[in-house]
Amino acid sequence: MTDIATNAADTAELPRARTDWLPLLLVPALALLALPFIGNPSSWVTLTVAGLAMGMMIFLMASGLTLVFGLMDIINFGHGVFISLGAYATLIVLGPLAAWGQADSLGLNLALMGLCILVAMALTAAVGAVFERVIVRPVYGSHLKQILVTMGGLIVTEQAIHAIWGASPIPIALPASLRGAYVLGDIVMERYRVFAVVIGLVVFAGMELLLNRTRIGLLIRAGVENPEMVEALGYRIRRLFVSVFVAGSALAGLGGVMWAFYRQTLTAGMGMEVMVLVFIVIIIGGLGSVGGCFVGSLLVALVANYVGFLAPKLALISNILVMALVLVWRPQGLFPVARR
Repeated sequence: MTDIATNAADTAELPRARTDWLPLLLVPALALLALPFIGNPSSWVTLTVAGLAMGMMIFLMASGLTLVFGLMDIINFGHGVFISLGAYATLIVLGPLAAWGQADSLGLNLALMGLCILVAMALTAAVGAVFERVIVRPVYGSHLKQILVTMGGLIVTEQAIHAIWGASPIPIALPASLRGAYVLGDIVMERYRVFAVVIGLVVFAGMELLLNRTRIGLLIRAGVENPEMVEALGYRIRRLFVSVFVAGSALAGLGGVMWAFYRQTLTAGMGMEVMVLVFIVIIIGGLGSVGGCFVGSLLVALVANYVGFLAPKLALISNILVMALVLVWRPQGLFPVARR
């Protein structure tokens, strides 16, 4: 009887962690709450789609930092320069292939966007590897030194952008197929914003699958909880975390491409301009939580859009208000992962 009970216990499934659905309901609840205040359903749909698109772009820029900040315990104030570098990397593709962007062909336009994204991610990943090795690695474990040296790395890299591409703003144009808007009755949805929503959803789904359904994701999460045990099993946790930093830099490059085409103007400081917003999103979502970063990005963007429409003067502080309310409710963020 004892053997039977033991076998039954061994084959029984381990209890699964309960899904916290309450934070996930915040986005649809916020959208529905805003509808009676806005009044006009077509205006509400237009504002909601625009807010979702902005939230996706914020998520793309913040997702890499939430991995580095939450999983590696590295405060990288130089993250903004990878956003700028990814934006400027579009010039490498737009130079020889500018005709693809002007062609009245959806295939060529999407191919151009895909090449811009690939080049930007490759460039920022390579620079991120050097950045980690030269600047970040000597100051592991010291947050104050990390802030100082990553700010120094930011200044150096920003000046390198000036030296290569110049200090003057550089205009870029959207591919022809992504200009304009879809019009459905009184509802207007910009094509580029719809494209940004699709890209953001694809990246979010890919990150969730990688971290929760693959061996690499399991090792990363195990390394956060107990790095000594992972090392004892024969895995080099340092090399694994370096790959996380490189991946985070590449995601910043992707966000830089999307942000560049949204603004249609390149400046070396464009990445730093959004860093306060990026840190707000990471704090709202919970350090190291991709899902929290995703929900936090949508919340911040939707609130900014709705408040900007209803009370424009309050829009400037709406992000701070959202963060304050969330932290009063959950001091560690919506989905805390790394508790340090």
